[in-house]
Amino acid sequence: MLFSIQLSADYPDKAYGGDRVYGDMLDQAVLADRLGFDAVSITEHHLMNCLMMPAPLQFAVKIAAMTSQIKIMTSIVVLPLHDMRVYAGEVVVADIFTDGRLLLGVGRGAFAYEMERMGVPMDETQARFNESLDVLQALLSQEEVSWHGDYYQFDPITIMPRPIRLGGPPMMMAVMNPDGIYHCAKRGFHIQTTPLSGNHQLLLDQVSAFNRAKDEMGDKSEVTLTLSRVAHMAKNDRDKKQKIEAAHRYYGRFDNVFTGPGLVDHGMVRPLECQTPIDELGESLLIGTPSEMIDKLAPYAELGIDRVILNPNFGLSAEETLEAIQCFAEEVMPHFAKQPPMVA
Repeated sequence: MLFSIQLSADYPDKAYGGDRVYGDMLDQAVLADRLGFDAVSITEHHLMNCLMMPAPLQFAVKIAAMTSQIKIMTSIVVLPLHDMRVYAGEVVVADIFTDGRLLLGVGRGAFAYEMERMGVPMDETQARFNESLDVLQALLSQEEVSWHGDYYQFDPITIMPRPIRLGGPPMMMAVMNPDGIYHCAKRGFHIQTTPLSGNHQLLLDQVSAFNRAKDEMGDKSEVTLTLSRVAHMAKNDRDKKQKIEAAHRYYGRFDNVFTGPGLVDHGMVRPLECQTPIDELGESLLIGTPSEMIDKLAPYAELGIDRVILNPNFGLSAEETLEAIQCFAEEVMPHFAKQPPMVA
């Protein structure tokens, strides 16, 4: 089982400064590269301080310039917010500038506040995403493309420069619904998913749907399943309790824009009460001591999950987050990796 660090750029205090937030994310990427993590993951979100990253491909290029081996995964890019005729060329350039380390995770978008203020009504996101994905794949795999659809109409064009890899970088689909996971995997897409703040049965259903698709595809299937979870290392029970409380506050903001009313004040997502009880949240998230973390991850390995994205950015200090990343690499990863991690 492989591991990725999600550079989710949480920004709860404007006084801290965006330059310092992204500096912290780069420090995490450099450390993860030195410690032998498989990938770092970059979100795309606009107009808000939660998961703040309006330019994921630019960030991917910056990370590549400061690292040597680690893969750089968008988790995810919101296709309906982009014009595929422009975006396809940006993907090709980013793939070149990241030395082929780019993994392109794509999705439809989930925050109504963000989508509707960017001119994409939520009830259109699925249809827009479906057509955008088809256009993007065509532009990256065919030399000349014309289109006559609901959202795109254009005469023959050729994306330049041409992709360095046929079809562009590996593409991963962000999807939570088990039925959607099944159909996307059957189409040959790698899958990114998450049960978010709880619901273990949803996780089991997600994994089952993926495995069913992979079994039906036979031995030639190379699709992978990536699971995203909020995670942090704890030194003791007191430290664990404080970090679960921080995660509970974080989910109060996250739920506001994900399933809640979308209350945002001057770019700052308003903190609301998290609807998941804190004890239940603590059980479901990957927050604990090294031995507890190993115990929580073991079922994921047994389920056959290929990669776990760990999100340690939910309001804790930069220093303790770097310490947690190193602790995870040294004390947890060796239990799930074929080779020991490198020492920073």
